Amino acid sequence: MATDSLGGWTVSGIVRRMVPILAALSALELGSGLVLDTYEAFLAEYRVLAVLVPVMIGTGGNLGAILSARLSTRLHLGTLSFDPRDPVLWVDVIATLALAATVFGITGVAAFGIGHLLGEPMALSNLLVISLGSGMLLALVAAGLSIGATYASYRLGVDPDETTIPIVTNVTDVLGVFILFGVALAVLQ
Repeated sequence: MATDSLGGWTVSGIVRRMVPILAALSALELGSGLVLDTYEAFLAEYRVLAVLVPVMIGTGGNLGAILSARLSTRLHLGTLSFDPRDPVLWVDVIATLALAATVFGITGVAAFGIGHLLGEPMALSNLLVISLGSGMLLALVAAGLSIGATYASYRLGVDPDETTIPIVTNVTDVLGVFILFGVALAVLQ
């Protein structure tokens, strides 16, 4: 069964390539929890920010996954150019940033409402700056990671469908926590 061919791929080949990557990424994810633990006192003071943590982690990874999938598809179709002057590449990046601005703007407003419902209000302007600022920074990081992971996979001769999404989503999970608290500290302290 380990050698069943799936259109040129083998189960054993996929497992051999992915187990080390997923093991390393799992270890990296542990770092996200450790980082979150260091901000426990800050979250106790600004409890409404706890609402933003899962959104930041999930949405950052989702944005990166969307862009990674688009780039991987274009690579398989032979239409992807890693040239920084490629207009289609920039359209994909700009679309990712526009989606991020929309989602993180709505998230800031939703966090404001949830904060009031929970009796932990924070100024809407602060929540918007924190949500939009950290979200846009994370979207830029996710875009860079998506392009870099797709290019590295291509150069290493590995199918980017196997590697890019796990790499981008896991790394943005950890960086999303850092970015969120970095922006929040800059705004609130």
